[in-house]
Amino acid sequence: MRFARRGDLDGGLAAGQRTAAPRLYVLDALRLLAALMVVFFHYVALRGGWGEDPENIFPNLWKFAQYGWTGVEIFFLISGFVICMSTWGRSLGDFVVSRVSRVYPAYWVGIFLTAAVISLWPQVRQINGGFNSVLTNLTMLQTGFGVWDVDGVYWTLFIELKFYVLFAIVVATGVTYRKCVLFCALWTVVAMASVQADVKLLDQWAMPLYQPYFVAGIAFYLMYRYRPTALLWGIVALSLLLAEHQIARRVADNTTHNIPAWPARVIILVAFVLMALIACGAFNRIQWRWLSTAGALTYPLYLLHQYIGMTLIYALRDRVPRHLLVIGLVLVMLGAAWLMHRFVEKPLGTWLRKVMRSSMEEVRQHSPRPKGAVHAAKGAGAPAKAAVPSAVPEQHAGREEVREGAGSGAQRLRAYETGPYEQTAADRVGAGRPDGV
Repeated sequence: MRFARRGDLDGGLAAGQRTAAPRLYVLDALRLLAALMVVFFHYVALRGGWGEDPENIFPNLWKFAQYGWTGVEIFFLISGFVICMSTWGRSLGDFVVSRVSRVYPAYWVGIFLTAAVISLWPQVRQINGGFNSVLTNLTMLQTGFGVWDVDGVYWTLFIELKFYVLFAIVVATGVTYRKCVLFCALWTVVAMASVQADVKLLDQWAMPLYQPYFVAGIAFYLMYRYRPTALLWGIVALSLLLAEHQIARRVADNTTHNIPAWPARVIILVAFVLMALIACGAFNRIQWRWLSTAGALTYPLYLLHQYIGMTLIYALRDRVPRHLLVIGLVLVMLGAAWLMHRFVEKPLGTWLRKVMRSSMEEVRQHSPRPKGAVHAAKGAGAPAKAAVPSAVPEQHAGREEVREGAGSGAQRLRAYETGPYEQTAADRVGAGRPDGV
């Protein structure tokens, strides 16, 4: 089997491997599938706007929909792969610009849309904390400050944000094979320690419930960029076992019924197998461009669907046949997601990226390198100025920009954007949210 992007240990590409790797369209498909699983869970497995137990409304579909929250775990698995890939050869400033311009524009608009809907029609959900809560939510840091989420799905964004902060340590020092492996090992040890120490602050940052998915995603990308090795398979196997260990708790957090955990275990196992096949290049031949558009809808769909959708269900449940209502609502949300992507993410993201790049350049201009670093660079035969990566891609809204720098054999690294969920006990269950967070 041919492995994509083999290279040396510290990130350089081996001779003969200078050609551009194909875009992994299958990741876009997997992201959309994960998002639809979460939507299916919220619309079919929860009381939401139905006003009664959905098991009585959808006796057959409910059996499958009650496990749709596993789409969140799949998001985290993909995120580890994607973030590791998109940061290779980038500076910390580039990483910050990329993430902020990617996650915040649609999020800001989603907050105001959701807040407007549940303020005008508060039959299903209400804003706890008023307008001040809405303003705090704009930071995406509301969970850290104990502020109510405007929409139930936002808790996962805070998990993602903490992963970005942790991985930024690697980015700041330069992403290499060794550093990624060390990061995976250290995070696993700290996650284990957080369970034993029972320290809330440590647990919040170690995230033992979700750490295995991010770590496995990073290992899968190292397989894809270089080749599968016993070390990387070991990291993946350990992460899978730790993920499966947490499934019983996640099942209990996401339902008020006594349901078996094995279907969720199977879903997680299948997700790992699919990512392993992706890492080994099994899907490189799938080059269906429409999947790029489908993947672009994932994040806006995720942001908009829950509380707005539940409100629409409440308003239409006695007027439209229930199965037809669910199907129609999913289509409406996909259409709204496209509008969000086309008229919010693309223009506002481009503007925000431009503004932030200018700000980062200002930081660089007024932050000269230490003299010791300059002398070391000169002694190594390198220019005093920090070298520009041979190819630094930035993808936004289906477009990829590659800045060519000094040196030959520039490699186009594909940057795939992830992304990437009621506040009573029933709310935490309904959101796919871990109990007690």
